[in-house]
Amino acid sequence: MRDPAVSEPEPWATYGEQSIYDNEWVKLGLVEVQPPGLDRFEHHVVRLGHVAIIALVDERERVLMLRRYRFIPGRVAWELPGGMVEPGEDPAEAACREAEEETGWRPRVVQHVVTFQPMIGMVDSPHDVFIGWDATRVGAPSDPEEAGPVEWIPLSEMPGLMARGELAGAGTLVAVLHLMAGLSQPPSPS
Repeated sequence: MRDPAVSEPEPWATYGEQSIYDNEWVKLGLVEVQPPGLDRFEHHVVRLGHVAIIALVDERERVLMLRRYRFIPGRVAWELPGGMVEPGEDPAEAACREAEEETGWRPRVVQHVVTFQPMIGMVDSPHDVFIGWDATRVGAPSDPEEAGPVEWIPLSEMPGLMARGELAGAGTLVAVLHLMAGLSQPPSPS
């Protein structure tokens, strides 16, 4: 329970933003800000797109994962399917589209878990995390740049993968931790 004697932090004043770099993937700005009671200063802000990530779970409590090499950290790890939400696209539909493009599987039932900002102090990039149930194989992955080996991995193996650093990406970790905590359950059979 929150202590009512603790006051809320005051908002910072902003005095405009200068664009340093801008393309369809990344926008870098320099914002002049002033925290309450302090001097003004310039703060870099990275603006990325809206992202949707989905964990497909089957009836045997396995999670559909992709094994990918990521050149930025220079390593291979397991990830969940996900990607950019297109302008005007529903985030849940984007998550399902990305799952189909990257794995060839599409869920029938989708549950929203959370929307979060993975680096809230400097990067603006809302991430929507979903859990998908009752997935059907609809074909081969159609996005060769994003596809990788696909495997259904038991949820019981996730703590070990996490401890060994074999899970990559904030959205993947959020979804897996949510599942490990038992906060999502499969839909009741109809």
